[in-house]
Order: sequence, then structure tokens, then C-alpha cells
Amino acid sequence: MTPLAARSIAGLFEQMTGQQLASTRRWRIETVLQPVMRKHDISSLDMLAGLASQPGSALREDVVEALLNHETSFYRDLPVFKAIADEMLPAIVPARPGKRLRIWSAGCSTGQEAYSLAFIFSNQNGRWDDWQIDILGTDVSPQAIAQARNGCYSQFEVQRGLPIGDLIARFEQEGEDWRIKPMLKARTNFMVHNLLEPPPPGRFDVILCRNVLLYFSAERRRAVLDRLASAIAPDGMLILGAGETVLGQTDAFTPDPQLRGIYRRTGAA
Repeated sequence: MTPLAARSIAGLFEQMTGQQLASTRRWRIETVLQPVMRKHDISSLDMLAGLASQPGSALREDVVEALLNHETSFYRDLPVFKAIADEMLPAIVPARPGKRLRIWSAGCSTGQEAYSLAFIFSNQNGRWDDWQIDILGTDVSPQAIAQARNGCYSQFEVQRGLPIGDLIARFEQEGEDWRIKPMLKARTNFMVHNLLEPPPPGRFDVILCRNVLLYFSAERRRAVLDRLASAIAPDGMLILGAGETVLGQTDAFTPDPQLRGIYRRTGAA
């Protein structure tokens, strides 16, 4: 693959998703696009780069899908979920007399993060029985969202981070796979969404956008954070990945003075 083709594919990926893929990482481009080439009977990556530049083609969508990183797991970075259950929810609940919470898992991949949030509410011994809990998971990948909606995971996927108690209580076995029980699926919704576009309608009490902004340019990162600020409740909370921060990135959020790793809209009480 020529450097020009590598730059073309990386440019297409950033244009479609906002995420940067260094053209020097030719090994990743060449490896993940081999199945796409076989599917479309294309003999070289240089030819692929030229054909994928055509807007609206199925090939273009397949190239972007193949380059996306779907790395995720249940309860990924467990201390974050402990903080949500033990600190964040108790802090936000008194300000919700209407007993409704809306949570947005942005960049949810195949849905494990959104379902892990649903498990938190289910695990708290009926405390939330009279609450309306709405959990929305979004991702730029149609294939990832299709699996999230299906709620079916392989043995390997459920073994990554999921306690055996949750597996038994929250899933039904189907052959060698495991499906989320209907009661938990009812609390979650999923939709394809690009963070470069306006956010889903309404205001969210909690937004998780973890390990996504790492791949954005500084300009796009700031634009996404500003969009998240427009979608969060005045007293809502934003959670980023462990290697991400709002400091030096945006004026829309500031760190919460009490809760480590949590960000609030600037000026929020």
C-alpha cells in the first residue's frame, strides 16, 4: 500500500467518525481491511482506497466499520461503576423528586457499558422500583449497535469483567451464548449516533463518554465536549476515560470538587 493510499483511508476514517488513525500504522490498516477486500473482490489496498472515496457506497461503510475499535467489556474499569453506585447516584438523587434518571453511554460499542449500568440499578435491592430509569447507548457503528440491541454475548464476552452472580441473575443461556434478560433490556435503548452530530434530544443526568475522545483531534474534541455540555442537565455529571480530561480542552466543564474523575458543567452549583 502506498503512503498516498494510507493517507486516503485514514482521512476517510476521520471524516466519517472524527477519529484519527495515523497513516503510519499501516499494519492495522492492512490487517483489518483484508476481509473487506475479499468481500468486494478487490485485489489491492490502493484500489480499495480509490473505490472507498466514492460517497454512499457500501464499500465505504465497510471500510469505516472495519477500522473502528470495538474494545469493551462488562464493568470496564470497575472503580468507575462503584463510584456511580456509591457516590454519584446518591449525590444526584435528592434533586430528582420526579424520580426519573436519564443516562447516556456515548460510544457504547456493543452495549456492555450500558447493560452494566442497568445491572447497578437492578443490584440495589428494589431501591429504584418506583423510578423511571432510561439508559441510552449510542455508537457510530451500526454493527455494534445491532449486537447491543440484540443483547446476546459469547462465552468469551461474558467472562470479561462480569461476576458469575450477575451472569446467572441477568442472563439467559442460549446454546453457547448468553442473552440479557428482557427486564433489563427494557431499561436500555440503543441508536446509531455520530458524536460529530448534534446530541440525542433531551437532557441527561449522567453522560459517560469514555475512551472515545482519545482518538479525536483537539479541535474536534472541544466540539464534542461542547455538544455534551448542551445535552447534560445543569447539575448533571460527565464521566470520561481514565486517560482523558476536560482541562485544557474546553471551558464547558470543570472537575467536580468532591467526586474524583467527575466533571460538571461550568457554573453548576
